[in-house]
Order: sequence, then structure tokens, then C-alpha cells
Amino acid sequence: MSKTVGIPKGLLYYDFYPMWKTFFEGVGSKVVASQDTNKKILDEGVKNCVEDACLPVKTYVGHVINLKEKNVDYIFIPRVVSVERKKYLCSKFLGLPDFIKSLIGDLPPIIDIEINYYKNNDKFTQNEFIKIGRMFGKTKDQSLKAYFKATHQQKKFESLLKEGLTNLEALKVWEGKNLVKEESNYDLKIAVIAHPYDIMDEYISMGIIEKLKNMGAQVYTMEMLERDLILEGVSMLSKEMFWNYERDILGAGLYFLKQKNVDGVIMVSAFGCGPNSMTEELLERIYKREKEVPFMLITIDEHSGEAGIMTRLEAFTDLLRFNKKAVMV
Repeated sequence: MSKTVGIPKGLLYYDFYPMWKTFFEGVGSKVVASQDTNKKILDEGVKNCVEDACLPVKTYVGHVINLKEKNVDYIFIPRVVSVERKKYLCSKFLGLPDFIKSLIGDLPPIIDIEINYYKNNDKFTQNEFIKIGRMFGKTKDQSLKAYFKATHQQKKFESLLKEGLTNLEALKVWEGKNLVKEESNYDLKIAVIAHPYDIMDEYISMGIIEKLKNMGAQVYTMEMLERDLILEGVSMLSKEMFWNYERDILGAGLYFLKQKNVDGVIMVSAFGCGPNSMTEELLERIYKREKEVPFMLITIDEHSGEAGIMTRLEAFTDLLRFNKKAVMV
């Protein structure tokens, strides 16, 4: 009987689930994802996590508890150091397996391999996945075959993002599900820039993207941009960013400002996020200085209310429509 591997539906799930799921199935295991975030998952995460952790980490703790209750055989919590050459992720990813073990007792075995592309050496990460293969009785060649198949599926998923799908939409298409065809009578174009786990989790973000679409806005995320466009935006900075996601957030924000191809930009940030405290301040200052594209910062935490978010989105879209009419007069 195949072993079950649980994958928490939080943090890097929205970026790398296709790769992880394909690999584990390739070495003969069954993959079980935690439930979509709901009140119980968030409450459990908040109750069992340290108070000063950011909202996505608290939510992640709740997802791990959800998998524990599902009685999976293993939980996959990788130690992700870097996903790109010469760039690091936030320190919470580096210590995530240890952090989770210290918070939650009686967990099933944690698969905590290190994922590290800092030196642009795929061999290191390959060897880490080979270790997983051995746990499931697979040879090196069998594990590598599963790994290369997984990276191929990851590229297919990423190509869907470049076609204009959000991470959630791309995951549904990748899994073979049909998307509901939307009306295309949008009169606004709004860029929403954030860590994917801040806006793709529809519970903690309160469905910001869907709300904007319902208000008549076509939404663009940074994952939809080609890499060279993000780097074009980053080139406006005097120093290079060494945090991967913060570099992308800044690059996307500066690109949209430079091109002026959207009516407005919204940045969504989780309260307590250390790296974001710098990027949001930088972007807000630059947009206020340039006064070319309206910018709004939305900060979310476990106390955020849907009514407040809705009011701000309605006010922002009203402002954008007023600006467009003023230009036409």
C-alpha cells in the first residue's frame, strides 16, 4: 500500500505544488493536500503559533494541523533556502521545518529536504530529492526520472501563468479542471502585487482578486510578467535586491509605473512581514513621488474584516474611473 504525503496548502504551495505533487506520485506515494483555508484552520494556526509571526506562517501552521488530523504518513515541509541563483528567500523558509516541529507535537515524520539553487547548481537539489526517493524504496535513476518529470510539469504550470492566469487558475487548469468563462467587459486594468501566498489564499485575502474582477477590473499579477520585464523594473533601483520575492514585487511595481499600462496598482502585504516592510515603503514613496499611477497598500492580518477591504476596493476603483473620465474631458 502506498504511503500518503501531506502538503500544506500555504506559503510556497501556490508556486511549486505541481512539481512537488508530480515528484511524490512519481516515487509511488499518494499526495494529500490540506483543505482550503477556513476559519478553523486559521484559528488553529493563530492559537498554536507565536504571536509575532506573519499571517501566512500562522495560516501554514493551521494547515499542518489539518494534515495531522488527516492521519497522513508524512508531511512535506522543505527547507527552502533559494529558488534562484544569488538570491535568498525570507528566513522563515530556511527554518520552517524546525519551527513547525517546535510548535506542534505528535506530528507524522517530516520530510524536510533542503532546496537551494543559490549557486545555480541543480545537482544539490537533485540529490535532496534522491534522498526522498530512497525513503520510498526507489533507486537513484528512478528518483531522477521522477524529478525531471516534476520539473517538466512545473514549467507547464509556469507557462500557464504567462498566459494571463493567476496561480489559482493555473493550478486548476494544470489539474485538468475547466475554468468558468468570464465576461471580458472590463473597463479598468489593475495590477495586484504581493507574495502569491498573500493573495492566492482566498480566505486570508478575502478574495481581493475576485472582488476586483466583479467590480469591472482586469487583474494582473507579477507572476504573469516575463522575467525580463521584472528585471527591467528592478534596473531602476540603485542596488540589487537579494530577496527573491521582494525583488519581484519591486520589479513588477516599478515596471507597471514605468509603462503606465495599468490604471492603478494595489500592493497586498501581510502585517508582520519583515522583508515587505521595506518593499512596501519603497514602492509607496516612489509612486507618491512620481504621481503617475494611483497606488494603494492593503495590509492584511487575522483581524482584517471583509467590509473594510470591500470599502477600500470600491473607493479605489471609483477613483480610477474618475481619473479616466477627467482625462477624456
